[in-house]
Formats: sequence, structure tokens, C-alpha cells
Amino acid sequence: MLAEILRGAMISGSLIIAIGAQNLFVLKQGLLKNHIFFVSAICFICDFTLMSIGIMGVGTFISANPIITNILAILGALFLIWYGFNALKSAIKGTSSMQIESQDTKNNSLLKVVLATLAVTLLNPHVYLDTVVIVGGIAGTLTSEQKIAFLIGAVCVSFIWFFGIGYGARLLTPLFKQKRMWVILDCLVGLVMFYIAYRLIMYVIQGI
Repeated sequence: MLAEILRGAMISGSLIIAIGAQNLFVLKQGLLKNHIFFVSAICFICDFTLMSIGIMGVGTFISANPIITNILAILGALFLIWYGFNALKSAIKGTSSMQIESQDTKNNSLLKVVLATLAVTLLNPHVYLDTVVIVGGIAGTLTSEQKIAFLIGAVCVSFIWFFGIGYGARLLTPLFKQKRMWVILDCLVGLVMFYIAYRLIMYVIQGI
């Protein structure tokens, strides 16, 4: 059981820690101190739900159907290209989409932040590839008891990660008082999004 918990934690960690749209969104909200608990909790709950669905059988079914995985990969690549393009455009203009003054931050309603968190999480097909297809597919060969242990390990890492970067981001606040740092972060976001999109496109090409 312990071996499967550790295996689930390692696989989940290797996927979730890779910088992506969702992680950078949580980092942004953490820097802005903007409803951090709810942002982190929503990301964790979505991860828990999707990984549970994948590990309990859906992941194996989808991974056995290349048409479905290719569609998810293509949609994920398009989403990431769009996200990355907007980030680079903001960096070039010097008006970062992430740089929000403290007064504006206070005016952001909880509903607005919740909807934005759900959008960046559930409208990104790459999230489904990681949680349902990859994690679920790997767990497809396990017994029922092993799957539960595997899931425990995977969701523990998810919980620690999202609340960690959400609340830990405030340690970087002094650094991000400089406008230049927001521009650099936007550039990083754009480049990472393009790289992940490239990997998804290559995944589809190699599977054809």
C-alpha cells in the first residue's frame, strides 16, 4: 500500500509541478492575495475529482482510444497557444495582464475569482490529459485497493502543491513590486505555454 501511495505521489507531482496555465494562475492570485483559499481549494477539488474519475476506470478507457486523446491534445494545444499569445502580447506592450494594483484587487468579487479559477482549470484540455488520461491510464493495471492507495498519494501532492504556491507566493511580493518582474513573468508564461503546446502537437503527430 505504501509503495502505491508513493507511486501516486511521484507521478502526480511530476505532472502537477510542471509550470502550466493553472499553476501560474494560482501564483498570480497568491501574489495579489486575492481569495487564495478559494482558488487553491477549487484547483484541489477539481484535481481530486478528475483523478478519481481517471483512476477508477475512465482513464484506461480514454487512453485506449487514440482519437479521443488526440482531440484532447489538439484542443489543449490551441488553448495554450491562445493563453501564451495573450501573455506575450501583454509583456511586449508593458501592460501586464497580471499586474493589478492593490485597489483593483480588493474590488475583485469572490464570484469573479471562482469563475476565473474554474475556467482556467476546466476549460484547459491539458488538465484532462494529465489527470484523467495519464494518471488514470497508469493506474489502470492496479487492483481496487492499490488504486485507492495510488489516489491518496496523488491527491495529497495536489493539496500540498496548490495551497503551497497559493500561500507561498506572498513571499515573492516584494520582488514583484517592480513592473519589470511582471513583464518577465508574462514572458515566462507565454514561452512555457508555447512549449507545452508544442509537446502536445508532437504527441499527436507521433501517434498518427
